[in-house]
Amino acid sequence: MRKSPAHYSDYFAELVCSNSLGSRALTSASGLLKQEMRELGSLIIKAADRNGVPAGGALAVDREAFSGFITNAVYSDPNITVECGTAAELPEEGVVIAAPGPLAEGKLAQSIKDAVGKGFLSFYDAAAPIVTGDSIDHTKAFFASRYGKGGDDYLNCPMDKERYDAFYKELIAAQTAPLRGFEDDGVFEGCMPVETMAGRGYKTLLFGPLKPVGLYARDGKRAYAVVQLRREDGAGRLYNMVGFQTHLKFGEQRRVFRMIPGLENARFVRYGVMHRNTFIASPGILNGCYELISRPGLFFAGQITGVEGYVESAASGLLAGLCAACDLTGAPRPCFGSDTAAGALSAYVSGYAGGNFQPMNINFGIIDSVSGTGKDKKELTAERALEKVRLIAKAVEPKESRP
Repeated sequence: MRKSPAHYSDYFAELVCSNSLGSRALTSASGLLKQEMRELGSLIIKAADRNGVPAGGALAVDREAFSGFITNAVYSDPNITVECGTAAELPEEGVVIAAPGPLAEGKLAQSIKDAVGKGFLSFYDAAAPIVTGDSIDHTKAFFASRYGKGGDDYLNCPMDKERYDAFYKELIAAQTAPLRGFEDDGVFEGCMPVETMAGRGYKTLLFGPLKPVGLYARDGKRAYAVVQLRREDGAGRLYNMVGFQTHLKFGEQRRVFRMIPGLENARFVRYGVMHRNTFIASPGILNGCYELISRPGLFFAGQITGVEGYVESAASGLLAGLCAACDLTGAPRPCFGSDTAAGALSAYVSGYAGGNFQPMNINFGIIDSVSGTGKDKKELTAERALEKVRLIAKAVEPKESRP
């Protein structure tokens, strides 16, 4: 089995960027989407719930345990046959779900290009470094969650203005890794390298990943800037540098990031990397089931469809899988609609009418909302969506599994 440039392990569903699946709250669109997936029996969300690590109001996971759980579930399912190999082309007939990931290349990429026409684009994605917990100086770092939400789940490294100034100067001057021949200078805004963000202005990081608001050190004072670290595993052996996706050379990452108070002796088990992601310009090419309009029965799933994010990618696969299963059994396909998070995401991907289609995370802006304002409006929108999804879940449940 050949890995992509971004993957390391042999497990399925490896998380190559952050280990967070976003907010748990139903008043966030990400939290609503995850709850819809729970109602539909998503294996991905089940794996996340079973292998979570403390992360305040977010659902973060022990990435190895998470991927191992999913891998074991796939191999132990008597209805699944796993064949390892390299796919060279898309099947020309039958019900198929193509989930090649955002790094499709070679003959398979050409086959996708041939199938979808000229609507085949690329953007960049970046992953943050991971350091060992025992290499962090806990006399300088402190545990806390922003505004006290959740538990004290984040390890925070505070900077005064003098330290921030020195760090900022070195960060914007640090050397980046050379781009490969198939890459260019495009940067995806939703996962921007920290050095690119810093280059946009001195205060950009202070309103982004280094914002100090809502965080107070042991002395009760607020720092000028704060770098947050999030647990990568349940035991706290590994920590992810939140918001530090980067394209710096590995040596530069060691040099510059060790300027952060508490990370002077940090041991990096994974450096930040940047890689090309590829996606289909899906409007007019895929329908609301992520099915290729010109080739009924061929579904796409994951980031290649133009969704962005772990949960969104899994949701696209869940919706495509339900529709494919209905086709095979002769049952009617479920109709989610834009009043649900899952349906709104597929509607955006299939029906965006603007002139520059770009990958999208789930957000309340694309979900049909109810009347009202603020938190109450989001709660009512979530309640309505979940009522509808529960009815869909009951309708698509296999008859033999019903009581």
